[in-house]
Amino acid sequence: MGVSDPTRPVPEGRVVMVVPTYDEVENLAWIVGRLRRSRPDVDVLVVDDDSPDGTGDVADALAADDPGVRVLHRTAKGGLGAAYLAGFAVAMRAGYDVVGEMDADGSHQPEQLHRLLDALHGADGGPAADVVIGSRWVPGGSVENWPRHRELLSRGGNAYVRLLLGMGVRDATAGFRLYRRSALETLALETVRSTGYVFQTDLAWRATSAGLVVREVPIDFVERVRGQSKMSGRVAAESLWRITGWGLRERRRTAVPRVRRALDGSRGSR
Repeated sequence: MGVSDPTRPVPEGRVVMVVPTYDEVENLAWIVGRLRRSRPDVDVLVVDDDSPDGTGDVADALAADDPGVRVLHRTAKGGLGAAYLAGFAVAMRAGYDVVGEMDADGSHQPEQLHRLLDALHGADGGPAADVVIGSRWVPGGSVENWPRHRELLSRGGNAYVRLLLGMGVRDATAGFRLYRRSALETLALETVRSTGYVFQTDLAWRATSAGLVVREVPIDFVERVRGQSKMSGRVAAESLWRITGWGLRERRRTAVPRVRRALDGSRGSR
């Protein structure tokens, strides 16, 4: 395996990390500062959903001081997936070659972004990828400050996704990612209806179903220490409901050809 170099320029061209925010006034400047210090060649697009705590004002101040930071203000809290879709659209129009995702709460370590960038173009010794996911649940990945029940819920949820959708991604719910521009163009984003956290699973499934090269690299996920988590029982229920629906449709879709082949085979043997 190649040795990662956090300062190595990105050969794919312009890279932007989309960072959605809602009430992250305590974290935003801290996380954007870390990202820009660790990867000054990577731009930041903050997508703020009209945060009442002043997060949008902090984002504007950061953008005023740093030409590598841009802000998209949305007029309402529309959900994580909707924020990402809006950010992706802006990034694509701006001509970025690689578009990434990262949380604003400090759970994703900007200092580990080079792992994803290396995997994208195969500098780590593996194949180049269309999509790279920073994964908690591959060898070398970890979580910090999570209670046991939270870890079991995440591991169990991802196992359910693999079983129901039949894809090999071990951390389909992860939100630290990179997409090549060509990958996003393949995923038919205009048809995505997932507005909540299930958006991550939706795009992972679309990518694997489209035959794109999806790689996972280990990251250290650190639970937030400031502010409130946006995860709730309602959000988890939406994810479970949608994934179950997708899985049942996928099973019907693949079952019909199998039945037809079996019927054709039985007719031919008469």
